[in-house]
Amino acid sequence: MSGFFDRAKEQAQRGIQQGKDKFEEVQAQRAGNDALRKLGAAYYRKERAGGSDEEVRRALDAVAKHIQDNGDDLLK
Repeated sequence: MSGFFDRAKEQAQRGIQQGKDKFEEVQAQRAGNDALRKLGAAYYRKERAGGSDEEVRRALDAVAKHIQDNGDDLLK
């Protein structure tokens, strides 16, 4: 009987880990999308509303950092 419980526990732990991995993946995607949105907004302000090159550079650096940390999947 203990073999059954051991297998059930192992399967539950795998399911929990898969859930955590998916959660982290979704969080990274959201952060990447937010960084891209901020870059677009900074560029628009620079071109149309008196924004600065510095603001665009900071936003671009944030996107580059996200890509370095999480890969470039958000660009596809």
